[in-house]
Amino acid sequence: MKTVCQFMLGLEPDHKGRRIEQIWALDSFWLEYDHEYIQWLFPIDTPSRFHSHSPIACQSTQDYFCACEVLREAQLHSLGMMLDFFGMRFFGNSIVPKEDLNMRDHSWLKATDHNHLRISRIIRSLALLGQLELSQTFQMAMLKAAREQGEVNEETLGYWRQANLIEEMISE
Repeated sequence: MKTVCQFMLGLEPDHKGRRIEQIWALDSFWLEYDHEYIQWLFPIDTPSRFHSHSPIACQSTQDYFCACEVLREAQLHSLGMMLDFFGMRFFGNSIVPKEDLNMRDHSWLKATDHNHLRISRIIRSLALLGQLELSQTFQMAMLKAAREQGEVNEETLGYWRQANLIEEMISE
C-alpha cells in the first residue's frame, strides 16, 4: 500500500513526522502558513513544483481510494477542515458560504492568492481519488463564491473549471 494511503488511514506519518490527526487539529494560522500538508491530504497525479517530497496519486493510489471507503471518508474529513478554513461549509449535499465569508478574513477571495493553488489541487484530487461528484460540488461552490463575493482572477477560475477534467473521463 502506498505511503499516502497509509498516512490517510492513520498508519504512517507524513514526511515531517505528523499523523493525519495532528494535521486535522491545526488551527487557521497553521493552515494558512504551512505549505506542506495539503499535498498529503489531497494528492494529485503530477509532482508539486515546490515540494519534491509530495506524494503522487499514481494509478495504484487511485485504485486504493476507489476501493476503500475509509480512505475516501478520511479525505472527506480533510475537505471539511479546508471548507471551514475557506469560510465554507457543508449544507446537506451542497457546499455553501458561511455567513461571515469575506475578503478581509478569507484571502482566497482576492484576485491572487496562494490558496488558489490549494483549491485547484483539492478539486483535482477528489476527482482522481474516486469522488468526482464531490469534486464537482466543491468546484461549483468555490466558483460561485468567488464570483459573488470575491475578485478571483479569470485565469484562476479557468484552472478551477478544468481541474477535475481527467483524461480517462474525457475519452469516455
